[in-house]
Amino acid sequence: MGLFDDAKKAAKDAGDKVAEAASDVKDAVSEKLSEATDKASDKASDKLDEAKASGKVAGAEAEKAATEAKNAAKDKLR
Repeated sequence: MGLFDDAKKAAKDAGDKVAEAASDVKDAVSEKLSEATDKASDKASDKLDEAKASGKVAGAEAEKAATEAKNAAKDKLR
């Protein structure tokens, strides 16, 4: 019985090591995925901020053009 018990223990220990290694790999992959998701989210946020700023600039330019047109029209009436 001793040889069988030793083999059984060795198989259990090997299984435990494989399970631990699989858990470590899972954790590493999960961490890398989280980092990649954070980077993608940051980039998307930056692009959104850039688009908002471009929209504000376009609005300001349109307001400037409208003011200039209004002033030009007033000058013609004078």
